[in-house]
Amino acid sequence: MDTKHQEVQEYYGKSLETNADLKTNACCTLTPPPKHIREVLSQIHDEVQEKYYGCGLTIPYELEGLKILDLGSGSGRDCFIASKLVGEKGEVIGVDMTDEQLAVANKYIDYHADQFGFKTSNVKFVKGNIDNLDQLNLKEGSFDLIISNCVINLAVNKQKVLNDAYKLLKPGGEMYFSDVYSDRRIPQSLQKDPVLWGECLSGALYWNDFLNIAKKAGFTDPRVAESRGMAVENAELEEKLGDIEFFSVTYRLWKLDGLESDCEDYGQSVRYKGTVEGKASSFDLDDHHNFPVGKMMTVCGNTYKMLNETRLVNHFEFFGTWDTHYGIFEGCGGNIPFKGESGDSANCC
Repeated sequence: MDTKHQEVQEYYGKSLETNADLKTNACCTLTPPPKHIREVLSQIHDEVQEKYYGCGLTIPYELEGLKILDLGSGSGRDCFIASKLVGEKGEVIGVDMTDEQLAVANKYIDYHADQFGFKTSNVKFVKGNIDNLDQLNLKEGSFDLIISNCVINLAVNKQKVLNDAYKLLKPGGEMYFSDVYSDRRIPQSLQKDPVLWGECLSGALYWNDFLNIAKKAGFTDPRVAESRGMAVENAELEEKLGDIEFFSVTYRLWKLDGLESDCEDYGQSVRYKGTVEGKASSFDLDDHHNFPVGKMMTVCGNTYKMLNETRLVNHFEFFGTWDTHYGIFEGCGGNIPFKGESGDSANCC
């Protein structure tokens, strides 16, 4: 096993007893969850919540009946929330490599099935390293949704994690996950610090490197669902980190054919029906696409696909075709890079 993996197992299995033992607020979810998540959280066992080390909200809307995979599921908190929301016809699989965390998660499988009124549990936990998802007998193209909460930064081969995740998703499936990112590349000297790594800081990806990794894996148009700046709030660790800034970001990545590297305009529009449970007045696709109910909204081709070729399709009306291209979508993507006007003085060849 890689030394980094051993250090992570030691940190989350033995060094930390509960989330109160964390030395920074990197693995800390500050944004209040929506009402329907709070209602489920009230049913989650205290021990499971005490050993939760996430940094964001990784539970999107519209989950009933889905098959979900949680990468780095820890004590199982997010898996149990997802279990309730997918219902008895859905399925949730958690993957984690730390025995102590898996023991807590497995201990409360039946407890949560009883809490939710299920005849049998729809959750199971698998011991495994997310760097090696291809070795866990998970069927490619079988998951509707992959989630992860402040764990991919702990992986050694982050490119492979995203490559494997892409293969495991169904067409139209989604990876929706929270993690820590930095405003620059972390020096190797800091990456060797086991506390900084365990606190989800020195393994954080420089944000632009993440975008390139995601696109290389096949997720052509990564979308930010939520982001916030992070304060380390530990004088000793802040001194080591210097001027590096950190951010907690929730991304949604779609497995869709035909997404383009830029947002292109095909004259298409959508209208939200207000039918996503808990989002009657408006729906947020990401941090810059809010759809008020009943309002006709022009969208780029990529956004059109994200709504039309995924589980969200029944909640929107769609207008337009792909017959005519009008150039780059205004305000979304680059502008034409050429300057100057044609005229009598222009040189001709």
